[in-house]
Amino acid sequence: MNDSPETCVTITADALAAFAGAIFRAAGCDAAESERIALSLVSANLAGHDSHGVVRVPRYVHVLGLGQVRAGQSLTVVHDAAAHALVDGNFGFGQTIAPLAVDLGIAKAKSSGVSVIGLRNAGHIGRVGEWAERAAAAGLISIHFVNVFNGELVAPFGGVDRRFSTNPFCVGVPMAEGPPLLLDFATSVVAEGKVLVASHGGKKVPDDAMIEPDGRLSSDPRTLYGPIEGTDERNPSAGPGALRAFGGHKGSGLAFMCEILAGCLTGGGTSGPAEHGPGRRIANGMLSIYVTPGAFVAAAFADAAREYCTYVKASRPAEAGVEVLLPGEPERRTRALRLKNGIPLQHRTWEAIVATARNLGVNAPARTP
Repeated sequence: MNDSPETCVTITADALAAFAGAIFRAAGCDAAESERIALSLVSANLAGHDSHGVVRVPRYVHVLGLGQVRAGQSLTVVHDAAAHALVDGNFGFGQTIAPLAVDLGIAKAKSSGVSVIGLRNAGHIGRVGEWAERAAAAGLISIHFVNVFNGELVAPFGGVDRRFSTNPFCVGVPMAEGPPLLLDFATSVVAEGKVLVASHGGKKVPDDAMIEPDGRLSSDPRTLYGPIEGTDERNPSAGPGALRAFGGHKGSGLAFMCEILAGCLTGGGTSGPAEHGPGRRIANGMLSIYVTPGAFVAAAFADAAREYCTYVKASRPAEAGVEVLLPGEPERRTRALRLKNGIPLQHRTWEAIVATARNLGVNAPARTP
């Protein structure tokens, strides 16, 4: 995102979280769930992942009103064993459902050394890295494959028709000293939320991020959303084109496996064929693997990981003055900067959130400029 004052409004993290929480309370969530959703979204903004931040507030409120996501839900255990479980989120908010599934995986891994948790029918679970960080804080390695039921957005390698969603893949690794290593990315060139941010005047997506039905590459948000002039509403199923998988056949293959593992194996369903229409429900599936380092070689692992991190960062920079960064370092640095200076939001993003709040009788906080 362009963080310059000319293109953004700036709000402190605390004020933004309080505002978002008030919106969700007014929309029908209880105080605890409202705070949980708001803090999760603001945490994504702090990490620099604005695509998964408060830009989502209007959409979350909209799908809540349609009944496509439900307030106040918990997990239903479909199958349970010592080291694995299959759970159903009952279409509850992902920020409520995902931590419950993660905590179940943590408990089982601490008892058995490793665990596997299949989660289906969860609302949008947000930045997957947040859940890997939760596992890392408990001392566990975690690996996450995510898909989106009914969420076709991405064309497979060699095709132009939508078949996958953006299907995130994430790995979190706790470090004996210091913050965890964190790898978290969409298997598309960009996440759909980045196109959403761009459509509101934010950072432009790469020129090859999307593909038109005739095979032309595109960076135009209308490829994904269709006409957007004169409205803040964005329907990612309305556009004629598709997002592209990153890395050619490699990213496409990883996205495919996310569908197989998080969609087929959990029983939650795949991205398609979609049930088109205004009432269609979209949900996340996630297959997560949790590993206790002590089940292998805990002391040797800690030393080896620390030494390897030092070795990688010692690589000579390709560009003078540009540091080699480890997975998770950019997010931590952005978080520190935004905690100090505030969170920048594009004007149209802010206006869309304010309009949602106004419709619910919630007053917006002061912001700068």
